[in-house]
Amino acid sequence: MSERRLQMQLGIGACLASAFLVFVAIPNWVAAPSNIKNVFLSPVFWPYVLAGCTGVVGLGLIAAGFRMAEGPSEDATEAHDEGMGAWVRLLGMALIMAGTMVLLPRLGMVWTSMLCFALTAFLVKTRHPVAAVICAVVIPLALYAFFAHVAGVAIPQGNFVRLP
Repeated sequence: MSERRLQMQLGIGACLASAFLVFVAIPNWVAAPSNIKNVFLSPVFWPYVLAGCTGVVGLGLIAAGFRMAEGPSEDATEAHDEGMGAWVRLLGMALIMAGTMVLLPRLGMVWTSMLCFALTAFLVKTRHPVAAVICAVVIPLALYAFFAHVAGVAIPQGNFVRLP
C-alpha cells in the first residue's frame, strides 16, 4: 500500500469517526443536565472538542495525502521486515491497557496515568525520552490541579498515595 493511499484512508476514517461522534454518539449517549452555567464543565463539551480535533486531523491527513507523490513508499520493505516487533508492541500495549484497569483503583487516576504515559512512550521507542518523562509527570498533575482545585471535580485517588 502506498503512503498516499494510507494517508487518505486514515484521513477518511478519522473524518467518518468524527462525524459519527458528533451526529450520533455524543447526542445519544452522553447525558448532560440543562442547568450547567459554565460550558467548559458540561459533560458534552470535551467530547465535542475531541470529535472536532479528530475531524481536523482527518482533514489534515487527507490534505497531506493529496500533496504526496503517487507510488510505493520508501519504507515499504522495512515495514514488512519488522513483523514480529509489531506483534510484540501490540502485546505490550494490551498489557499496558490491562495494567491500567488493575492499577486505577489502587494507585488512583493521576499516578496510573503517569505510569501508563511513560510506559507507552518507551514502548513506541520515542525519540524524545526526557520530554516524554516530563510530560508523563506534568500533564496528569496539571490536569489534576485544574479539575480538583479549579473545576471542583473529584478525581479518583488511590489507596496508597493521596494528592492534596
